[in-house]
Amino acid sequence: MRALILGLSVALVGVVHAGPAVAPERFPASKSVWDALIERAQGLGLPTRFLRLIPPGFVTLEFEDLHAFAAEYHPEEHRMVLNRTLSFNAAGGVLRPLDTMTHRDLGTLYHELFHAYMDYLRSLPDVAAADPNASRLLAFAAEQQQCRYQTVAITPVLQRKSATETRYLTDRESWEALNETWAVFVGWATWTGLELSGQRGAHGSRNHRGTESWFKRLRKADRDGDLIGYYEPEDPAERMIARKRYLAPSHRISPREVALLLEVLLEEPAEQAQRSAAVMEPRPAPSEGGRLCH
Repeated sequence: MRALILGLSVALVGVVHAGPAVAPERFPASKSVWDALIERAQGLGLPTRFLRLIPPGFVTLEFEDLHAFAAEYHPEEHRMVLNRTLSFNAAGGVLRPLDTMTHRDLGTLYHELFHAYMDYLRSLPDVAAADPNASRLLAFAAEQQQCRYQTVAITPVLQRKSATETRYLTDRESWEALNETWAVFVGWATWTGLELSGQRGAHGSRNHRGTESWFKRLRKADRDGDLIGYYEPEDPAERMIARKRYLAPSHRISPREVALLLEVLLEEPAEQAQRSAAVMEPRPAPSEGGRLCH
């Protein structure tokens, strides 16, 4: 069994064969590690097309003792921080092999990998030249940021979803709210698909995203307001009250967003992605600057 060795940076990672008295096999570049991660993800039936677009070494990966959250991503530094529990033996130096992770842990990992993907897309001078689907996703994100995430309702007390307040978000806050909302869905779709498959095999999770069980779970998660994002307030005074502000159920992810994420990121056929979106409750189209947003 091989495990991925993760130092302070992905660029310093090598591959080691687990077992006593076996020295790590070092590679001069991080390409071998990134390729190994993609190969393992593909073996579990997880989407990898978006991962192949991210160049090796773009993301710096660290392990820390995180108490409030399972993971964090810092786009200004292209830095991903995972809880030490996601490392081999919780030692903080070795990522647990993907095929030994729980479905929820894989969902957490894909949540953060999605952040890395969006971070990389925004660093490109010409996204369309790199990948037309990525360009389509980024253009849609910019539209939705203006239409759905500039003025939002939040739940000051997460346990009381019916008690909401209105917030007018800055550009940074609204972009983070969109990114976290989408990442929450990507993580949820990842572990839910694996859980429904009941096994780890080629394309197992994707095959089960077109079943009635998948539609039932998506319908319930949508109705219960589980697929919501959050943001960190820029105002220091508000940040002293709450480090993160969670969006209200009225601002949960929309069917249009789900359909595009399923198609472009999670590699679902367009028709099947639309079938999933159709089981969700319709959202009233918001308006922005007198223009109707879709």
